[in-house]
Amino acid sequence: MLSQNELLKGKKGLIVGIANRHSIGAGCAAAFRVSGADLCITYQNDKARKFVEPVANEVGAEMFLPLDVTDHDQTEAVFAEIEKTWGKLDFLLHSIAFCPKDDLHGRVVDCSQKGFALAMDVSVHSLIRLANKAEPLMKDGGTILTVSYHGAERVVDHYNIMGPVKAALEATTRYLSVELGHKNIRVNALSPGPLQTRAASGIDHFDTLIDDAKARAPLHRLTTIDEVGAMAACLVTDFARSVSGNTAYIDGGHHVV
Repeated sequence: MLSQNELLKGKKGLIVGIANRHSIGAGCAAAFRVSGADLCITYQNDKARKFVEPVANEVGAEMFLPLDVTDHDQTEAVFAEIEKTWGKLDFLLHSIAFCPKDDLHGRVVDCSQKGFALAMDVSVHSLIRLANKAEPLMKDGGTILTVSYHGAERVVDHYNIMGPVKAALEATTRYLSVELGHKNIRVNALSPGPLQTRAASGIDHFDTLIDDAKARAPLHRLTTIDEVGAMAACLVTDFARSVSGNTAYIDGGHHVV
């Protein structure tokens, strides 16, 4: 359980990609809120709304808006509402990944062109689009966070095409950090270990990844969404004011073994 503090008091943040209260985005939202931040939370569509709205209510989100990141008009509308309501944005969390099931469960060499393009668009280029819209609102600097996984660096059994996709996401993080750094906008990636989330459940043989993490990670346990949230909140605070272009591991040390 996170303790109440005011490290982010007065900060305004947008969270994109919460699936339900068990998702990484939800853990981050809770950490941001207990640190005093005001939040705007989005949901993908009407079907998703019933799962995301309880999270928005729990953290007292000031704005709760629809956002399918493939919809240009919805993206424009979200940032227009943020500008109208707050006049600024201090941080953005991008917690989105998608790949069609057939491509996700198949070999990389068999991945379809359409499936690869869709996975890259939703998982990677959406970060670029959101960063583009966030930049002019981060007038006094800010922080942009995204969510990766160790499979971006090493071949992980059954992670398949999402490995190259996450590698592209981490490279994008580094390039954005350089391009936006002169405006004091920091860009970092969070890299949790395997977590029991809805998104992770789509990975074939996911239980094997869970067992491997427990057995081989130095701490011999799984990371929690609260722990990921704590790292996310820290990266938004001034304690991390010199941290940019970084991939922060929150995986019990699993990435070193």
